[in-house]
Amino acid sequence: MKAGQMKRACTIALAASLVALAGCHSFKKENIEPPTPLEKHFRPTVQVQRLWKARVGDGAGVSGVRLRPAVVDGVLYAVSTDGSIAAFDAVSGKKLWSNHSRQHGWFGWGDKKRKDSYYAGGPAVSGDLLAVGTLDGHVYGFDAKDGKPRWTAELPSEVITTPVIDHGLVVVRTQDGRLYGLDASTGDRRWVYDQGSVPSLSLRGNGEVLAANGVVFYGSDDGKLVALREDNGEKLWEQKLASGEGRTDIDRLDDADGGILLDGSTLYAAAYHGNLTAVDGPSGRPLWAHPFSTYTSLAVHGNAVYGVDDTAQVWAFDKSTGADMWKNDKLRYRWLSAPEVQGDYVVAGDMYGYVHWLQTGDGALAARERLSKKAIRAQPVVVGGVAYIEDVAGHIAAYRLGAR
Repeated sequence: MKAGQMKRACTIALAASLVALAGCHSFKKENIEPPTPLEKHFRPTVQVQRLWKARVGDGAGVSGVRLRPAVVDGVLYAVSTDGSIAAFDAVSGKKLWSNHSRQHGWFGWGDKKRKDSYYAGGPAVSGDLLAVGTLDGHVYGFDAKDGKPRWTAELPSEVITTPVIDHGLVVVRTQDGRLYGLDASTGDRRWVYDQGSVPSLSLRGNGEVLAANGVVFYGSDDGKLVALREDNGEKLWEQKLASGEGRTDIDRLDDADGGILLDGSTLYAAAYHGNLTAVDGPSGRPLWAHPFSTYTSLAVHGNAVYGVDDTAQVWAFDKSTGADMWKNDKLRYRWLSAPEVQGDYVVAGDMYGYVHWLQTGDGALAARERLSKKAIRAQPVVVGGVAYIEDVAGHIAAYRLGAR
């Protein structure tokens, strides 16, 4: 067992979007709250048009990771844990190129049992570089135009978070609590930041890293928002998002598993069993905090911050004050993905493959479509008014909204 894996003796996995305890405890079936049934005679108030549907490999499968496509310059890129990478025209869904690690001798691949080809973190795309991490702690750089390999880097723990490419660096977060700055041209290591002690219990997954204005921001496994210098990985400041208090190990879970949002100079972050917090980016000074427990990322748009709590209720908060604006409990215990904003609607997927749209003004359900019968764990990607949704089996669909 690798050193990083030894640090994390036990991890709480959100398998199939249910909070399941992997190897530490177990839930009896009768203790799991049943999902809220969908309204049978639902009348949508906005028209949803599916533009296309495609598939990349087997998706995330049973890995528990939240694979999310990247859409850059009219191209959608996606990967799967079985070693597939593909690029699609984002408008038509036409496949532009695809590669599979088991069909080639790249980087010594070819053995289908090798986890160094099990893509689990990414893809990230910037310019002509595509970067992706694996369950075995490898990071690979590819040419985004044709998928040909460029370089490889080996790290001591699995990479299940999308890397960030910025200013000639690929910033990678590993499951053992470390962050690495890799040279975007060669994959060589420039710096490493070690969080130190990692809680023995943690949610399966890590929030995406944010790089902006020469600073790297991330939410730690012990419920902190941390800022690092991008050029050398030196810590600038940290801000607590959760107290880590409680009677049991489960109660004390305070993982900050969502991505960090930047709106102007204000950062928004949240943690499991913690708070939704607004922080001044340059100084790290907290502006306001609101009790809010979540296992997903947030979305910010207009004057509101949107989030899904740990019972899958959807909330809207005033981004200036943190005050509640509305709450929708019609999808409770359907274990939603993180929300995203598409026009005047909040969009999220659920564990049964349904995609739901809610009005941003009052949270009322406006439309729903079914992508598949598989869980949707990844946050939707919205680009150019189109929402791109991926389920755990690798099905990807593009949706546009119109008038009803």
